[in-house]
Amino acid sequence: MTHRLFEGKDHASAYQKYRFTPPEELNNIILQYLSKKKGQPHVLAVDLGCGTGQNSHLLAPHFQEVVGIDISECQLEEARAVPGYPNITYRRGTAEDLPFPDCSVDLLTAASAAHWFDQSRFLAEASRVLKPRGCVALLGFSDLNTRLHYQDCGERLNHIYEEVRQVLLPYTSNRVTVSEGKLEELYSAIPFPDKERIESVQVKSSISVRNLVGFIETWSMFQIYKKKDPKAADELLLKTQKRFLEEMGVMSPDTEIEQEMEYFCILASKPG
Repeated sequence: MTHRLFEGKDHASAYQKYRFTPPEELNNIILQYLSKKKGQPHVLAVDLGCGTGQNSHLLAPHFQEVVGIDISECQLEEARAVPGYPNITYRRGTAEDLPFPDCSVDLLTAASAAHWFDQSRFLAEASRVLKPRGCVALLGFSDLNTRLHYQDCGERLNHIYEEVRQVLLPYTSNRVTVSEGKLEELYSAIPFPDKERIESVQVKSSISVRNLVGFIETWSMFQIYKKKDPKAADELLLKTQKRFLEEMGVMSPDTEIEQEMEYFCILASKPG
């Protein structure tokens, strides 16, 4: 069963505002892989654990229909509120019980979500619903390798970021540990002979201090901490923002810094 620790409106709102859209570079790799293995037309993509729809939006221009699946109705409400994507629909459901006929899906994706899936049941459903030569693309990022840069204080900013991680480490789910391991066990279990790993896609982007702290708020380990001690969790965010700004020598939380992230992707194609 797909598992989300938190389904509340506050968490869904933070997820919508602060969670990153997967990089276009990785999306292009996935689409090229699908075109190579299956070819046109690209009819139906299913985005599993879609959250508030960031990955679904990337897929929309390339498919006749995109369906986002998530267990959290609050997340789906946030996704549906985003205009401009008439070919996307969102449904509440799980990766282990998909509402699609056999051999009907061109592409199954999951962005920073596959570590929550029941591995064997998900792979059985993937084998069932994918068309012959249809593809699976499971992507994510390693937060351990995130790096921040701002003038000459990048190392100090990285030190603050790592200190926050260490505070929250006791609240880390085992499932998140699976993600940090780049889904190696899941990759090994994929029954399709045609599969490959993209180990490292380095992506640099600009992000405001405010949004970086908001991103920390979306972490599942932060949400566990907040459930245990709401006041301490809120204070941690405020203190972290204050420390970032002091190190940078600026006043505005809208000041932007460079963030470098390492993404990975698992690709597999069902036999024809």
